[in-house]
Amino acid sequence: MTKISVYGIPNCDTVKKARKWLDDQGVAYQFHDYKKQGTDPEQLARWVEAKGWEVVLNRRGTTFRQLDDADKADIDAAKAVTIMAAHPSTIKRPVVEHPGGLLVGFDAAEWQAALG
Repeated sequence: MTKISVYGIPNCDTVKKARKWLDDQGVAYQFHDYKKQGTDPEQLARWVEAKGWEVVLNRRGTTFRQLDDADKADIDAAKAVTIMAAHPSTIKRPVVEHPGGLLVGFDAAEWQAALG
């Protein structure tokens, strides 16, 4: 059985859509709730290395916009990981680890190609 892990926040609309898509496709997965289970800075660093902090860090959300200007300035990979570890709502959702790689955000066509 293929191991697929989905990371996110259960009440996020995009995570709900993604989980529904997985269920509809019959794809088995394990869900990791950032709010209850927290985040692992080393794992965040691997995601940033794989996809770039610009992809993994959600700069559009309310949580990021409410950060101090100093926190939002001069972001690099290390600073992005620190922000995401302290504020899991700033991680773009969902993130999916699967045997073929990593998916960030939900795009049905991309997911079909990777997981279908």
